[in-house]
Amino acid sequence: MARNDPTDTGGLFIGRRPGTAPLRYRDTPERGQGRRQRVDGTFANLLLALEILVVFSCWGPQPVAWLWVGSQVSYLVDSVFLGIIVAFAGLLASVMLTLWVTVRMDGAWRVVRRAAGHDQKEGVLGRIFMWTSVVCGTAFLVWLLLIEGPGSGLVPEQS
Repeated sequence: MARNDPTDTGGLFIGRRPGTAPLRYRDTPERGQGRRQRVDGTFANLLLALEILVVFSCWGPQPVAWLWVGSQVSYLVDSVFLGIIVAFAGLLASVMLTLWVTVRMDGAWRVVRRAAGHDQKEGVLGRIFMWTSVVCGTAFLVWLLLIEGPGSGLVPEQS
């Protein structure tokens, strides 16, 4: 195959930039002795649980916290527009920071999972974001349509 193949050069028809070569894993990780692998496996599970909690924070605690900050700014400076801008910019920044942290956590999870003897070559961050959005989106729709929404049958109308 030619050395300027886009799949080999990262989509560019020139040489690969330093540090962008595809990862080459050695063969299937060696299964070590029981105790060390159990410790690594437990640590990998704890990292995964922490990663899931951090991603869940994007769908609840972070937006609520930034709405509160935006309302405080709106109250203090008597400008709704500034409150909305602060809330939006803060939420955008905190979600980007969360994504930055979880990408690194996912990389650490892959390494620890391989240390536990699993042939883990890909992370799970994409699947975690997908399932948290499905769960939180469904919960929001249930809340909106059944509990607080128009014509809610669960909570009687207050006069």
